[in-house]
Amino acid sequence: MKCYKKIIQLVAIMLCSCLMILQAGAQQNSDEAYRRPLREVLDSIQARFGVTIRYPDSMVNNKWVSYADWRFRPGFEETADNILKPLDLKLKKDKERVYKLSAYEYYRWTPEEGWAELDRIAALYNDKKSWEARKAALRPCLLDALQLNPMPASPGSKPIITAERKYKDYTVQNIALEIFPGVYVSGSLYRPLRAKGKIPVILNPDGHWPKQRYRADCQYRCAMLARMGAMTFSYDLFAWGESLLQFNIDDHRRSLSMTMQVLATLRIMDYLLARADADTNRVAITGGSGAGSHTVLLTAIDDRIKVSAPVVSLSSYFYGGCPCESGMPIHACGGRTDNMEIAAMAAPRPQLVVSDGRDWTDRMPEHDFPYLKKMYGYYGVAEKVENVHLPDEGHDFGINKRKAVYDFLQRQLNLKPFPKLTDGQPDESGVVIEEEKLLYVFGDKGERLPANAVHGFAELEMRWRKVISIKL
Repeated sequence: MKCYKKIIQLVAIMLCSCLMILQAGAQQNSDEAYRRPLREVLDSIQARFGVTIRYPDSMVNNKWVSYADWRFRPGFEETADNILKPLDLKLKKDKERVYKLSAYEYYRWTPEEGWAELDRIAALYNDKKSWEARKAALRPCLLDALQLNPMPASPGSKPIITAERKYKDYTVQNIALEIFPGVYVSGSLYRPLRAKGKIPVILNPDGHWPKQRYRADCQYRCAMLARMGAMTFSYDLFAWGESLLQFNIDDHRRSLSMTMQVLATLRIMDYLLARADADTNRVAITGGSGAGSHTVLLTAIDDRIKVSAPVVSLSSYFYGGCPCESGMPIHACGGRTDNMEIAAMAAPRPQLVVSDGRDWTDRMPEHDFPYLKKMYGYYGVAEKVENVHLPDEGHDFGINKRKAVYDFLQRQLNLKPFPKLTDGQPDESGVVIEEEKLLYVFGDKGERLPANAVHGFAELEMRWRKVISIKL
């Protein structure tokens, strides 16, 4: 028994000695690039600066920081920036001294960075002539970046249209268009019940809010504009809504979704403006959030749009947080551009910018909107660009945003005044909010989806690459 105890003691001594040797041998130096595990470095940051950093294990597992200790500085922010930038990571402040580790966001800049970049861009021109030259160079580049120059041939198939549903003073029917062989976009067309002659056309691309085309705020907006005398078309994003019959929701965050969404709007415009009842001189587009970015881009590249109203989207320091807004290299055009300059391409066509105090549009009146006023001033029509800023509101398409849009489009498209309550707010009580399945084109379970429909992103990408290779 004593023999065993001596053996155990000897083994323990040997292990301890080995550990000391390993620790001595593992002393960091430049040969090992002073590497430390990211998790360990974050622990050091928290201890040194008295902060809490929250993160899932998946964000730090198997990640290392080279020259870790050499990246520390006296200040917390500079230290965190030095350590995390090479790993494409950043910290977001959650509350006082509490931070969340997140992936680097190429599309989100500080206001100061965004303003400086816009100032650099604005210095490239100083009058209408120089701006028109810049705009003439940007437009074809935007289409090239989207892989839409030249435009792929239209499938030429007939639209798929459901029965019309009639309400007190407007109608609704669902329509699907084939925008590319086997790829369909679905939407709902709202029209005045008793329209006479040619009426305005309003495009309503839908943003990233859940179930947007089926949501009450979207139905309110489209039905109210129909009651005011316009035909208004509300339609799905790519890999969203009924598009999920063909693609997965993750496919929406692929760069090609940006191209598909632009192509969808162009095809929708082709269809709507060919209708006998469409007034091609009164065409507008309005959308919120990601659809606001889409509104800006479509207005820049297509002069058929006469009026635009991007809502809670436009900013010099936010380029669009989804690949459907910034996945294709449109911002590389002209030696780099931004969404404010793309919005300026609408001039001298009337434009309303709706902003709020709780997202990246929070400082619109301070720097970005004056830039737009200056650009419209080149044409002598500074009054044609407007900003409704709602500092106490957040990122939505709520009643006050809708009111701003109703008022602007009424004036610009010569619509009937919208119904009002006694306090001046829009009276939307005459709108019937339909259940989701009533807005479907292809049936409750997609049973009416055409036989030639693409199924899956891989098939779409294969077909698209073939078109691109033919163009090259």
